[in-house]
Amino acid sequence: MASTPLANKNIIVVGLGLTGLSCVTFLLAKGANVSAMDTRAELSVTLDIPVFLGELDSKRLSAADMLVVSPGLSLQTPAIQTAIDAGVQVIGDIELFAMFNSKPVLAVTGSNGKSTVATLAYEMCLAAGKKALLGGNIGIPALELLDKESDIIVLELSSFQLDTTHTLRPHVACMLNLSDDHLDRHGDMLSYQRAKLRVFRDARFSVCNRDDASTWPMTINPDVMFGLSSSERGLSWDKQSASILLNGKEFLNSQECILVGEHNMLNIQAATAMTMLAGIPLDAIKGTAKTFAGLPHRCQTVSLANNVRWINDSKATNVGATIAAIDGLASSCKGKLILIAGGDGKGADFSPLTDRFTQQVSELITLGKDGPKLAALKVGSHQVLTLNDAVKLAAKLADKNATVMLSPACASLDMFKNYQQRGDMFVAAVNGLPLTKGGQ
Repeated sequence: MASTPLANKNIIVVGLGLTGLSCVTFLLAKGANVSAMDTRAELSVTLDIPVFLGELDSKRLSAADMLVVSPGLSLQTPAIQTAIDAGVQVIGDIELFAMFNSKPVLAVTGSNGKSTVATLAYEMCLAAGKKALLGGNIGIPALELLDKESDIIVLELSSFQLDTTHTLRPHVACMLNLSDDHLDRHGDMLSYQRAKLRVFRDARFSVCNRDDASTWPMTINPDVMFGLSSSERGLSWDKQSASILLNGKEFLNSQECILVGEHNMLNIQAATAMTMLAGIPLDAIKGTAKTFAGLPHRCQTVSLANNVRWINDSKATNVGATIAAIDGLASSCKGKLILIAGGDGKGADFSPLTDRFTQQVSELITLGKDGPKLAALKVGSHQVLTLNDAVKLAAKLADKNATVMLSPACASLDMFKNYQQRGDMFVAAVNGLPLTKGGQ
Protein backbone atom coordinates (compact mmCIF):
# COMPACT_ATOMS: atom_id res chain seq x y z
CA MET A 1 0.00 0.00 0.00
CA ALA A 2 1.32 3.45 -0.93
CA SER A 3 2.08 5.67 2.03
CA THR A 4 -0.58 8.28 2.82
CA PRO A 5 -0.62 11.20 5.27
CA LEU A 6 -2.80 9.07 7.54
CA ALA A 7 -0.76 5.85 7.46
CA ASN A 8 -0.12 4.41 10.94
CA LYS A 9 -1.82 7.32 12.70
CA ASN A 10 -4.00 6.44 15.67
CA ILE A 11 -7.39 7.81 14.62
CA ILE A 12 -10.67 7.47 16.50
CA VAL A 13 -13.96 7.84 14.65
CA VAL A 14 -16.54 9.26 17.05
CA GLY A 15 -20.11 8.38 16.05
CA LEU A 16 -21.01 5.40 13.88
CA GLY A 17 -23.93 6.53 11.78
CA LEU A 18 -23.72 6.45 7.97
CA THR A 19 -21.10 9.20 7.94
CA GLY A 20 -19.01 7.58 10.68
CA LEU A 21 -19.08 4.20 8.96
CA SER A 22 -17.89 5.80 5.71
CA CYS A 23 -15.01 7.37 7.66
CA VAL A 24 -13.98 3.99 9.13
CA THR A 25 -13.88 2.37 5.68
CA PHE A 26 -11.93 5.27 4.19
CA LEU A 27 -9.37 5.50 7.00
CA LEU A 28 -8.67 1.77 6.95
CA ALA A 29 -7.99 2.02 3.21
CA LYS A 30 -5.50 4.81 3.92
CA GLY A 31 -3.53 2.65 6.36
CA ALA A 32 -4.58 4.34 9.60
CA ASN A 33 -4.89 2.54 12.93
CA VAL A 34 -8.63 3.00 13.40
CA SER A 35 -10.84 2.57 16.44
CA ALA A 36 -14.30 3.98 17.09
CA MET A 37 -16.61 5.25 19.81
CA ASP A 38 -20.37 5.63 19.88
CA THR A 39 -22.59 6.82 22.72
CA ARG A 40 -25.19 4.13 21.99
CA ALA A 41 -25.28 0.99 24.12
CA GLU A 42 -25.32 -1.31 21.10
CA LEU A 43 -24.90 -1.16 17.32
CA SER A 44 -26.67 -2.92 14.48
CA VAL A 45 -23.38 -3.41 12.60
CA THR A 46 -20.25 -5.39 13.43
CA LEU A 47 -16.86 -3.84 12.69
CA ASP A 48 -13.43 -5.45 12.57
CA ILE A 49 -11.87 -2.66 14.64
CA PRO A 50 -11.93 -1.81 18.36
CA VAL A 51 -15.29 -0.20 19.16
CA PHE A 52 -16.10 1.42 22.52
CA LEU A 53 -19.78 1.99 23.31
CA GLY A 54 -21.52 4.13 25.89
CA GLU A 55 -20.05 7.18 27.59
CA LEU A 56 -17.16 8.72 25.65
CA ASP A 57 -13.74 7.99 27.19
CA SER A 58 -11.96 11.36 27.40
CA LYS A 59 -8.63 9.78 28.33
CA ARG A 60 -8.65 7.53 25.27
CA LEU A 61 -9.79 10.37 23.02
CA SER A 62 -7.05 12.66 24.31
CA ALA A 63 -4.39 10.05 23.52
CA ALA A 64 -5.32 9.81 19.82
CA ASP A 65 -3.47 11.48 16.95
CA MET A 66 -6.75 12.56 15.37
CA LEU A 67 -10.48 12.42 15.99
CA VAL A 68 -12.96 12.25 13.12
CA VAL A 69 -16.21 13.41 14.70
CA SER A 70 -19.57 12.70 13.09
CA PRO A 71 -21.81 15.74 12.49
CA GLY A 72 -24.36 14.46 14.99
CA LEU A 73 -21.96 15.08 17.90
CA SER A 74 -21.22 18.55 19.24
CA LEU A 75 -17.62 19.68 19.61
CA GLN A 76 -18.74 21.04 22.99
CA THR A 77 -19.25 17.49 24.29
CA PRO A 78 -16.98 17.44 27.39
CA ALA A 79 -14.88 14.44 26.33
CA ILE A 80 -14.30 15.90 22.86
CA GLN A 81 -13.53 19.34 24.28
CA THR A 82 -10.97 17.75 26.62
CA ALA A 83 -9.24 16.18 23.60
CA ILE A 84 -9.25 19.52 21.77
CA ASP A 85 -7.70 21.19 24.82
CA ALA A 86 -5.04 18.46 24.84
CA GLY A 87 -4.04 19.41 21.29
CA VAL A 88 -5.66 16.52 19.43
CA GLN A 89 -6.59 17.35 15.83
CA VAL A 90 -10.39 17.15 15.46
CA ILE A 91 -11.97 17.06 12.00
CA GLY A 92 -15.08 15.73 10.27
CA ASP A 93 -15.75 13.74 7.13
CA ILE A 94 -15.80 16.82 4.86
CA GLU A 95 -12.32 17.85 5.98
CA LEU A 96 -11.16 14.28 5.40
CA PHE A 97 -12.72 14.50 1.93
CA ALA A 98 -10.94 17.82 1.30
CA MET A 99 -7.54 16.30 2.14
CA PHE A 100 -7.81 13.91 -0.81
CA ASN A 101 -10.15 15.63 -3.31
CA SER A 102 -8.82 17.15 -6.53
CA LYS A 103 -12.13 17.84 -8.34
CA PRO A 104 -13.98 21.19 -8.39
CA VAL A 105 -16.63 21.38 -5.68
CA LEU A 106 -19.90 23.31 -5.68
CA ALA A 107 -20.75 23.72 -1.99
CA VAL A 108 -24.13 24.95 -0.74
CA THR A 109 -25.33 25.66 2.78
CA GLY A 110 -28.13 27.61 4.46
CA SER A 111 -30.98 27.04 6.88
CA ASN A 112 -33.49 26.10 4.18
CA GLY A 113 -33.43 24.95 0.57
CA LYS A 114 -30.01 23.25 0.63
CA SER A 115 -31.15 19.90 -0.73
CA THR A 116 -33.28 21.43 -3.46
CA VAL A 117 -30.52 23.78 -4.64
CA ALA A 118 -27.82 21.11 -4.45
CA THR A 119 -29.94 18.64 -6.43
CA LEU A 120 -30.93 21.28 -8.96
CA ALA A 121 -27.29 22.33 -9.49
CA TYR A 122 -26.33 18.67 -9.88
CA GLU A 123 -29.07 18.12 -12.48
CA MET A 124 -27.94 21.25 -14.35
CA CYS A 125 -24.39 19.88 -14.53
CA LEU A 126 -25.68 16.53 -15.82
CA ALA A 127 -27.75 18.31 -18.47
CA ALA A 128 -24.56 19.93 -19.75
CA GLY A 129 -22.94 16.52 -20.18
CA LYS A 130 -20.76 16.74 -17.09
CA LYS A 131 -19.94 13.69 -15.00
CA ALA A 132 -21.37 15.16 -11.81
CA LEU A 133 -21.73 13.66 -8.34
CA LEU A 134 -24.00 14.73 -5.46
CA GLY A 135 -23.48 14.05 -1.77
CA GLY A 136 -22.52 15.34 1.66
CA ASN A 137 -25.52 16.09 3.84
CA ILE A 138 -27.75 14.61 1.13
CA GLY A 139 -27.59 11.06 -0.15
CA ILE A 140 -24.08 9.63 -0.43
CA PRO A 141 -21.46 10.47 2.24
CA ALA A 142 -18.76 12.69 0.70
CA LEU A 143 -15.93 10.19 1.21
CA GLU A 144 -17.71 7.63 -0.96
CA LEU A 145 -17.55 10.07 -3.89
CA LEU A 146 -13.75 10.20 -4.03
CA ASP A 147 -13.28 6.92 -5.89
CA LYS A 148 -16.00 7.67 -8.45
CA GLU A 149 -15.20 9.19 -11.84
CA SER A 150 -16.36 12.81 -12.02
CA ASP A 151 -15.82 16.25 -13.51
CA ILE A 152 -17.52 18.12 -10.69
CA ILE A 153 -18.86 17.36 -7.20
CA VAL A 154 -21.89 19.08 -5.64
CA LEU A 155 -21.96 19.01 -1.84
CA GLU A 156 -24.79 19.98 0.49
CA LEU A 157 -23.20 21.01 3.79
CA SER A 158 -24.77 21.45 7.23
CA SER A 159 -23.50 23.81 9.91
CA PHE A 160 -22.40 20.74 11.89
CA GLN A 161 -20.23 19.57 8.98
CA LEU A 162 -18.78 23.03 8.46
CA ASP A 163 -17.84 23.25 12.15
CA THR A 164 -15.08 20.69 11.51
CA THR A 165 -14.09 21.78 7.97
CA HIS A 166 -11.01 23.93 7.34
CA THR A 167 -9.52 23.33 3.86
CA LEU A 168 -12.39 22.47 1.48
CA ARG A 169 -11.66 25.39 -0.90
CA PRO A 170 -14.83 25.10 -3.03
CA HIS A 171 -14.80 26.21 -6.65
CA VAL A 172 -18.17 27.84 -5.90
CA ALA A 173 -19.60 28.37 -2.41
CA CYS A 174 -23.19 29.45 -1.78
CA MET A 175 -25.09 30.42 1.37
CA LEU A 176 -28.83 30.58 0.81
CA ASN A 177 -30.36 32.07 3.96
CA LEU A 178 -30.17 32.07 7.74
CA SER A 179 -32.99 31.56 10.24
CA ASP A 180 -33.38 30.17 13.76
CA ASP A 181 -32.36 26.52 13.70
CA HIS A 182 -30.10 24.23 15.72
CA LEU A 183 -29.77 26.86 18.45
CA ASP A 184 -29.94 23.98 20.92
CA ARG A 185 -26.58 22.93 19.45
CA HIS A 186 -24.91 26.23 18.49
CA GLY A 187 -26.14 28.26 21.47
CA ASP A 188 -26.94 31.49 19.62
CA MET A 189 -27.51 32.88 16.13
CA LEU A 190 -24.00 34.36 15.88
CA SER A 191 -22.33 30.99 16.45
CA TYR A 192 -24.72 29.38 13.97
CA GLN A 193 -23.96 32.08 11.37
CA ARG A 194 -20.20 31.73 11.86
CA ALA A 195 -20.44 27.99 11.23
CA LYS A 196 -22.41 28.55 8.02
CA LEU A 197 -20.07 31.27 6.73
CA ARG A 198 -17.15 28.84 6.88
CA VAL A 199 -18.36 27.59 3.49
CA PHE A 200 -16.76 30.67 1.90
CA ARG A 201 -13.29 29.97 3.29
CA ASP A 202 -10.82 29.97 0.35
CA ALA A 203 -13.66 29.59 -2.19
CA ARG A 204 -12.84 30.69 -5.74
CA PHE A 205 -16.33 32.10 -6.32
CA SER A 206 -19.07 33.06 -3.87
CA VAL A 207 -22.86 33.28 -4.20
CA CYS A 208 -25.17 34.77 -1.57
CA ASN A 209 -28.64 36.16 -0.95
CA ARG A 210 -28.96 39.88 -1.74
CA ASP A 211 -31.90 40.19 0.67
CA ASP A 212 -30.26 38.44 3.65
CA ALA A 213 -27.10 40.20 4.82
CA SER A 214 -26.38 37.37 7.24
CA THR A 215 -25.40 35.24 4.21
CA TRP A 216 -22.76 37.65 2.98
CA PRO A 217 -19.09 36.65 3.32
CA MET A 218 -17.33 38.87 5.82
CA THR A 219 -14.03 39.39 3.99
CA ILE A 220 -14.82 39.14 0.26
CA ASN A 221 -17.34 40.60 -2.17
CA PRO A 222 -19.80 38.04 -3.56
CA ASP A 223 -19.33 37.20 -7.24
CA VAL A 224 -23.06 36.73 -7.87
CA MET A 225 -26.04 37.67 -5.72
CA PHE A 226 -29.64 36.49 -6.01
CA GLY A 227 -32.88 37.61 -4.39
CA LEU A 228 -36.44 38.82 -4.72
CA SER A 229 -35.37 42.47 -4.74
CA SER A 230 -34.67 44.20 -8.06
CA SER A 231 -31.13 44.56 -9.34
CA GLU A 232 -29.38 45.19 -12.64
CA ARG A 233 -26.66 42.75 -11.59
CA GLY A 234 -26.87 39.06 -10.84
CA LEU A 235 -30.18 37.26 -10.48
CA SER A 236 -33.39 38.93 -9.32
CA TRP A 237 -37.17 38.59 -9.40
CA ASP A 238 -39.71 40.68 -11.29
CA LYS A 239 -43.00 40.26 -9.43
CA GLN A 240 -45.12 41.91 -12.13
CA SER A 241 -44.09 39.45 -14.86
CA ALA A 242 -43.37 36.59 -12.40
CA SER A 243 -39.97 36.16 -14.02
CA ILE A 244 -36.39 35.53 -12.97
CA LEU A 245 -34.08 38.21 -14.34
CA LEU A 246 -30.39 37.83 -15.15
CA ASN A 247 -28.48 41.11 -15.15
CA GLY A 248 -31.79 42.97 -15.47
CA LYS A 249 -33.14 40.99 -18.44
CA GLU A 250 -35.75 38.22 -18.41
CA PHE A 251 -34.12 34.81 -18.05
CA LEU A 252 -37.00 32.51 -17.11
CA ASN A 253 -40.73 32.97 -16.57
CA SER A 254 -42.09 31.04 -13.59
CA GLN A 255 -45.03 29.81 -15.71
CA GLU A 256 -42.51 27.68 -17.63
CA CYS A 257 -41.44 25.88 -14.43
CA ILE A 258 -42.90 22.90 -12.61
CA LEU A 259 -41.70 24.31 -9.27
CA VAL A 260 -44.08 26.82 -7.70
CA GLY A 261 -43.68 29.57 -5.11
CA GLU A 262 -41.30 32.48 -4.78
CA HIS A 263 -39.07 30.47 -2.44
CA ASN A 264 -38.52 27.99 -5.26
CA MET A 265 -37.73 30.82 -7.66
CA LEU A 266 -34.96 31.75 -5.20
CA ASN A 267 -33.76 28.15 -5.26
CA ILE A 268 -33.60 28.26 -9.07
CA GLN A 269 -31.70 31.55 -8.90
CA ALA A 270 -29.13 30.14 -6.47
CA ALA A 271 -28.53 26.98 -8.51
CA THR A 272 -28.28 29.08 -11.67
CA ALA A 273 -25.66 31.34 -10.12
CA MET A 274 -23.57 28.41 -8.88
CA THR A 275 -23.59 26.54 -12.16
CA MET A 276 -22.97 29.66 -14.25
CA LEU A 277 -19.80 30.26 -12.25
CA ALA A 278 -18.84 26.62 -12.88
CA GLY A 279 -19.07 27.18 -16.63
CA ILE A 280 -22.35 25.37 -17.27
CA PRO A 281 -24.09 26.73 -20.43
CA LEU A 282 -27.25 28.77 -19.90
CA ASP A 283 -29.38 26.53 -22.13
CA ALA A 284 -28.64 23.50 -19.90
CA ILE A 285 -29.36 25.58 -16.80
CA LYS A 286 -32.64 26.94 -18.13
CA GLY A 287 -33.84 23.58 -19.48
CA THR A 288 -33.25 21.91 -16.12
CA ALA A 289 -34.94 24.73 -14.20
CA LYS A 290 -38.08 24.26 -16.32
CA THR A 291 -38.39 20.50 -15.83
CA PHE A 292 -37.16 20.04 -12.24
CA ALA A 293 -40.09 18.80 -10.13
CA GLY A 294 -38.59 19.20 -6.66
CA LEU A 295 -37.86 16.77 -3.83
CA PRO A 296 -40.13 14.71 -1.55
CA HIS A 297 -41.35 16.43 1.64
CA ARG A 298 -40.47 19.89 0.30
CA CYS A 299 -43.62 21.74 -0.78
CA GLN A 300 -44.62 18.52 -2.53
CA THR A 301 -48.16 18.42 -3.92
CA VAL A 302 -49.54 15.01 -2.95
CA SER A 303 -53.21 15.33 -3.96
CA LEU A 304 -55.45 17.62 -6.01
CA ALA A 305 -58.65 15.63 -5.54
CA ASN A 306 -61.96 17.45 -5.14
CA ASN A 307 -60.35 20.83 -5.86
CA VAL A 308 -58.31 20.74 -2.64
CA ARG A 309 -54.53 20.93 -2.92
CA TRP A 310 -52.65 18.95 -0.26
CA ILE A 311 -48.99 19.88 0.21
CA ASN A 312 -46.38 17.90 2.13
CA ASP A 313 -43.68 20.27 3.40
CA SER A 314 -42.54 18.08 6.29
CA LYS A 315 -38.91 19.11 5.69
CA ALA A 316 -39.84 22.57 7.04
CA THR A 317 -38.21 21.87 10.41
CA ASN A 318 -37.69 25.52 11.37
CA VAL A 319 -39.52 28.85 11.35
CA GLY A 320 -37.73 30.21 8.28
CA ALA A 321 -38.76 27.26 6.14
CA THR A 322 -42.42 27.64 7.04
CA ILE A 323 -42.32 31.39 6.43
CA ALA A 324 -40.82 30.71 2.98
CA ALA A 325 -43.54 28.16 2.21
CA ILE A 326 -46.37 30.47 3.31
CA ASP A 327 -44.95 33.47 1.44
CA GLY A 328 -44.30 31.37 -1.63
CA LEU A 329 -47.78 29.86 -1.85
CA ALA A 330 -50.16 32.39 -0.30
CA SER A 331 -50.44 34.58 -3.40
CA SER A 332 -51.45 31.61 -5.57
CA CYS A 333 -54.11 30.25 -3.19
CA LYS A 334 -57.61 30.68 -4.63
CA GLY A 335 -59.36 29.46 -1.47
CA LYS A 336 -58.40 28.97 2.16
CA LEU A 337 -54.80 28.30 3.18
CA ILE A 338 -54.98 25.74 5.99
CA LEU A 339 -51.71 25.13 7.81
CA ILE A 340 -50.76 22.11 9.94
CA ALA A 341 -47.77 22.92 12.16
CA GLY A 342 -46.04 21.83 15.35
CA GLY A 343 -43.46 19.48 16.79
CA ASP A 344 -40.22 20.21 18.63
CA GLY A 345 -39.22 23.83 18.06
CA LYS A 346 -35.70 23.30 19.44
CA GLY A 347 -35.91 26.56 21.39
CA ALA A 348 -36.71 28.72 18.35
CA ASP A 349 -38.54 32.05 18.48
CA PHE A 350 -41.93 31.53 16.82
CA SER A 351 -42.94 35.22 16.86
CA PRO A 352 -41.92 35.89 13.20
CA LEU A 353 -44.82 33.61 12.22
CA THR A 354 -47.44 35.82 13.88
CA ASP A 355 -48.08 38.14 10.92
CA ARG A 356 -48.23 35.23 8.48
CA PHE A 357 -50.69 33.35 10.68
CA THR A 358 -52.85 36.47 10.99
CA GLN A 359 -52.75 37.75 7.42
CA GLN A 360 -52.15 34.73 5.18
CA VAL A 361 -53.22 31.55 7.01
CA SER A 362 -56.98 30.99 7.08
CA GLU A 363 -56.98 28.10 9.56
CA LEU A 364 -54.15 26.90 11.83
CA ILE A 365 -54.04 23.34 13.16
CA THR A 366 -51.26 22.52 15.63
CA LEU A 367 -49.88 19.40 17.30
CA GLY A 368 -46.81 18.13 19.10
CA LYS A 369 -44.60 19.39 21.90
CA ASP A 370 -44.68 23.05 20.85
CA GLY A 371 -48.14 22.99 19.28
CA PRO A 372 -49.61 25.12 22.10
CA LYS A 373 -46.98 27.85 21.54
CA LEU A 374 -47.86 28.03 17.86
CA ALA A 375 -51.60 27.90 18.55
CA ALA A 376 -51.26 30.93 20.83
CA LEU A 377 -50.15 33.03 17.84
CA LYS A 378 -53.54 32.86 16.08
CA VAL A 379 -57.00 33.42 17.47
CA GLY A 380 -59.32 30.52 16.69
CA SER A 381 -56.56 28.00 16.02
CA HIS A 382 -57.17 24.28 16.50
CA GLN A 383 -55.06 21.91 18.63
CA VAL A 384 -55.08 18.16 17.95
CA LEU A 385 -53.22 15.14 19.30
CA THR A 386 -52.21 13.27 16.14
CA LEU A 387 -51.32 14.01 12.54
CA ASN A 388 -54.21 11.84 11.41
CA ASP A 389 -56.57 14.01 13.50
CA ALA A 390 -55.05 17.11 11.89
CA VAL A 391 -55.67 15.80 8.37
CA LYS A 392 -59.27 14.84 9.17
CA LEU A 393 -59.96 18.28 10.67
CA ALA A 394 -58.32 20.03 7.71
CA ALA A 395 -60.56 18.08 5.34
CA LYS A 396 -63.64 19.34 7.22
CA LEU A 397 -62.39 22.94 7.17
CA ALA A 398 -61.37 22.94 3.49
CA ASP A 399 -63.55 24.77 0.99
CA LYS A 400 -63.37 24.56 -2.79
CA ASN A 401 -59.89 25.51 -4.09
CA ALA A 402 -58.42 25.31 -0.57
CA THR A 403 -54.76 24.52 0.01
CA VAL A 404 -53.87 22.34 3.00
CA MET A 405 -50.18 22.37 3.85
CA LEU A 406 -48.16 20.43 6.41
CA SER A 407 -45.28 22.82 7.14
CA PRO A 408 -44.44 22.21 10.80
CA ALA A 409 -41.82 24.91 11.57
CA CYS A 410 -40.49 22.29 14.00
CA ALA A 411 -38.41 19.14 14.15
CA SER A 412 -40.24 15.82 14.17
CA LEU A 413 -38.50 13.79 16.86
CA ASP A 414 -41.10 14.41 19.57
CA MET A 415 -43.62 12.29 17.64
CA PHE A 416 -41.84 10.66 14.69
CA LYS A 417 -38.61 8.90 13.73
CA ASN A 418 -37.70 11.72 11.33
CA TYR A 419 -39.27 14.29 9.01
CA GLN A 420 -39.57 11.65 6.27
CA GLN A 421 -41.78 9.45 8.45
CA ARG A 422 -43.88 12.49 9.38
CA GLY A 423 -44.34 13.34 5.71
CA ASP A 424 -45.13 9.76 4.74
CA MET A 425 -47.77 9.55 7.49
CA PHE A 426 -49.29 12.82 6.26
CA VAL A 427 -49.51 11.46 2.71
CA ALA A 428 -51.02 8.19 3.98
CA ALA A 429 -53.62 10.11 6.01
CA VAL A 430 -54.52 12.26 3.00
CA ASN A 431 -54.84 9.23 0.74
CA GLY A 432 -56.99 7.56 3.40
CA LEU A 433 -59.61 10.30 3.40
CA PRO A 434 -62.93 9.27 1.79
CA LEU A 435 -63.04 12.44 -0.30
CA THR A 436 -59.53 11.99 -1.70
CA LYS A 437 -59.36 8.20 -1.97
CA GLY A 438 -58.74 7.24 -5.55
CA GLY A 439 -56.04 9.62 -6.31
CA GLN A 440 -54.56 12.74 -7.55
